[in-house]
Amino acid sequence: MNTQIDPTDFVFDDIAQVAVTKAIANYPAGKQASAVMALLDIAQRQMGRQTGSAWVPRIAMDVIAQRLGMAAVRVYEMATFYFMYNTKPVGKFHLQVCTTTPCWLRGSDDIVASCKKISGIADFGQTSADGLFTMTEVECLGGCVNAPILQINDDYYEDLDATRTENLLTNLKAGAPLPPAGSSIGRQASAPVSHQTALLNNTSPAE
Repeated sequence: MNTQIDPTDFVFDDIAQVAVTKAIANYPAGKQASAVMALLDIAQRQMGRQTGSAWVPRIAMDVIAQRLGMAAVRVYEMATFYFMYNTKPVGKFHLQVCTTTPCWLRGSDDIVASCKKISGIADFGQTSADGLFTMTEVECLGGCVNAPILQINDDYYEDLDATRTENLLTNLKAGAPLPPAGSSIGRQASAPVSHQTALLNNTSPAE
């Protein structure tokens, strides 16, 4: 179980400072609060680099509010409204399982079961005892044609089944790096599972 305690201070590091300056520069004076979403993402990624857990502690939200000259509650609203921000620590591998209808029809229940089996997690919203995995139920990831989808951190893993999911997570548990994102069956983009049936060559029709 992740027992990490909320930090009491937060300072953007050198890597983050470059990104923060660039994000704020996209907006004119008086409108720089519009950079809040970018700064929340930058803070979350810094926490991931520094602690292995990509999340945004409240103190970081306060720093962002001060940097952008806005009320802290407005930053809290953004961080809690958008699902891409983690407001509590997560595991090294954040398993975001889509269970919306297209993925469910294609077997997302099997993906959930496989995630539980390999990670030891009992239910959504929990982190494994070794701190490697956090499992979250998410709504449509927008990759329905290649369902079922499992998003791990920033990447989509598509066309999964129970076996392929178990193999993927077992390898991560053994220390392997994340494999290339995309279809687990080699599907090209959103082509049919069987084979491509259109646009097979570049021959133009006769005029």
